[in-house]
Amino acid sequence: MTEVSKEDGVVFVLIERFEKFRLPRALEIKEKVERGEKLDNFDLEHLEHVMRDAEEVGRLVAKRPDLESLYSRAVSLYQTITQKALENEEKG
Repeated sequence: MTEVSKEDGVVFVLIERFEKFRLPRALEIKEKVERGEKLDNFDLEHLEHVMRDAEEVGRLVAKRPDLESLYSRAVSLYQTITQKALENEEKG
């Protein structure tokens, strides 16, 4: 397998996983914190996976500018959720 096809395979898996698994669950978590609820361990674990995937995409962005939008969306969503979750924690 060539380096390009390995990279394409990684990109495909990351995008598919983000769209089918990470994003829907992250949006559920976002709704949860917007209702004023606190994050549980499962939520935190999922967000860690979202960020790990985003970091992987971030490393590829230099070679694949077409991934910049995906990377930005994932990081922005993570920041939005964690900021609101922190506010909820501080409220008690």
